[in-house]
Amino acid sequence: MVITMFDNLSDRLQKIFKNLRGQGKLTEENIQSALREVRMALLEADVHYKVAKDFVASIAERAIGQEVMQSLTPGQQVIKIVNEALTELMGGRAEPLRLIGKPPVCLMMVGLQGSGKTTTTAKLARKLVQEKRRPCLVPADVYRPAAIDQLVTLAGQLKLPVYASSVQQRPEEIAREALAYAKQQNCDTLLVDTAGRLHVDTELMAELGRLKEILEPNEILLVADAMTGQDAVQVAGKFHDMLGVTGVILTKLDGDARGGAALSIRSVTNCPIKFIGTGEKLDALEVFHPDRMSSRILGMGDVLSMIEKAQEAFDEKQAQELAQKFREDTFSLEDFRNQLKQIKKLGSLEQILGMLPGMGMLKELKKMQVDEKEFVRMEAIINSMTKGERKNADIINASRRRRIADGSGTSVQEVNRLLKSYNESRKMMRQMMGGGSAGKKKKGKVRRKRAFFPF
Repeated sequence: MVITMFDNLSDRLQKIFKNLRGQGKLTEENIQSALREVRMALLEADVHYKVAKDFVASIAERAIGQEVMQSLTPGQQVIKIVNEALTELMGGRAEPLRLIGKPPVCLMMVGLQGSGKTTTTAKLARKLVQEKRRPCLVPADVYRPAAIDQLVTLAGQLKLPVYASSVQQRPEEIAREALAYAKQQNCDTLLVDTAGRLHVDTELMAELGRLKEILEPNEILLVADAMTGQDAVQVAGKFHDMLGVTGVILTKLDGDARGGAALSIRSVTNCPIKFIGTGEKLDALEVFHPDRMSSRILGMGDVLSMIEKAQEAFDEKQAQELAQKFREDTFSLEDFRNQLKQIKKLGSLEQILGMLPGMGMLKELKKMQVDEKEFVRMEAIINSMTKGERKNADIINASRRRRIADGSGTSVQEVNRLLKSYNESRKMMRQMMGGGSAGKKKKGKVRRKRAFFPF
């Protein structure tokens, strides 16, 4: 997960902490100076002014007068204090969905039009399926016909039941019939996508109140656009006052806004952020972990999220089979292609690097542009090979390489480069596992070569 909108705030905070290094003790003078800069950085990131003021005051109270912990520099001590305070500001811990109750339990999705509510409903359904639940989708936005069609299409992609409503129905009628339909389909969760509306629209807000009475939802989830900054915080407050919102899903956190909504919304509205949207694809919805987000902002990485992504992307059985193939030296180009596909599931290389501790502090790494189209070209090259060529790369001679290049829209040089990477990766893995002729001939230090990845 790369949260682009926090980049500027992250850079500012890391510069502030860097200036504190080399000092033997945290004094009131250097702490106050640093905190003035922290407050300005938060305000520039569009954090609510009262939240920024209270946040800085809480850090000052904890930091001033503290001795530097053994083996830590003053800068590291401040980072520790700020990290803890940021985590508390955003809620302290992840807030799970409340899914206990007689099925189907209902999740009611509300929000402004254009916040990404319909797509987010489908994303949440996909996540529930991963948790072994059977959700049913309900398009209840009768004011925007395209919303009904969109959710029906997304449900089809996910192969999930959907109550086929129509614009001729009243939302209250849809709610009652959808409950009965979900029971018929043996669904344990009902996700209701309501119409987007302004919080000042009294009539439509009253309609949401009536739907709440009919559905008796376990959760009322507000889908808010993080790109709108403090407007998202105000909207969350109004919806919460009128409906009793139980949680917020912040969308578009992959955008280039300043990120103040994520840092302010819990403090101002007391509504926990439960999920964040980090892209347009159906898998781009993640549980919001305040501690992990704080670590990311401070350049400390997010290894736990990276591990979870890897566990989701890589099949354990396939990993064991792959290890066996490396030991037996039967790793083919077919296997190479499958590995490329699984690597792409992890997200962009920029996202993966952003989860590593300390990587956010390296300017040169942030500026490094990785050509991810290289993955597409490599896959196209392998797809242009015959089954026999993919199983035995040794038969790929000069004429075959020309044919593969023509078929994949690449050059012979690119085909040669892929085959070289593939052969070097096989050789390296043989050496690491001590198998094959290379493992017998060479022992000790293995020279690192450009293998597996095109960067």
